[in-house]
Amino acid sequence: MKNLIRIVLPIVLFGFLTTSCATTVRVRPARGVVVTKVHHPKVVVHNNVRYYRSNGVWYVKKNKAYRTVAAPVGVRITTLPKGYKVVRVRGTKYYTCNGVYYKRSGKSYIVVNV
Repeated sequence: MKNLIRIVLPIVLFGFLTTSCATTVRVRPARGVVVTKVHHPKVVVHNNVRYYRSNGVWYVKKNKAYRTVAAPVGVRITTLPKGYKVVRVRGTKYYTCNGVYYKRSGKSYIVVNV
């Protein structure tokens, strides 16, 4: 019995200590980070600049890389990013995702400063 405990106990402890409680880890790039590939970006043209939007993060393409940028204020989009939240600021309804605020305007949404 002692031998069984000496063998099983370390295996159970090792398994317990190496597992993680986190089921999903989502990392979003910080401002100015350069990445080489963006997953299914949506292209938005604003003031003759092509912006690429993926999962609520905004990019500008330079050469063969994408650089993260702040969302351009005043740009119109037709769909909100996944994971957006509805908030009220001074009685006005906004939609927010990754620190970017959107305001509904007809059938589209406008990026605004709040």
